[in-house]
Amino acid sequence: MILYNVTVSIDEDVHEEWLKWMKEKHIPDVMATGMFKENRICKVEGEEEGGMTYAIQYVAPDREHYDRYQKEFAAGLQADHTQRYQGKFAAFRTILEILHETR
Repeated sequence: MILYNVTVSIDEDVHEEWLKWMKEKHIPDVMATGMFKENRICKVEGEEEGGMTYAIQYVAPDREHYDRYQKEFAAGLQADHTQRYQGKFAAFRTILEILHETR
C-alpha cells in the first residue's frame, strides 16, 4: 500500500474555513477518483507561529493507483486548492510505502 501524505501549513485567519472545505469538498473529490481507499486529517502538534499545520493522508492500494491519480487527477485538484487559498498556505507532499501495519 502507498500512503500519500500532504502536509499543509495554512494561515490561522482562514484555517477553520479551510478545514471545513477540505472535509466537505476537497477530500470527497479526491476520494471520488477511486484511487484511494481511506483518508485521514491529522493536526500537526507544535505549529509554526502564524499558521496551523495539518497532514492529510490518503491510502492507495498500490503504486499503480497512486501513479494514475497523479497522472489523471492531481493537477486539477491541486489547482482548485491553490486558486482558493493562494498566498495563504504552504504545502509539501510525501509518498511512503507501507511495509507493515498492525491494528
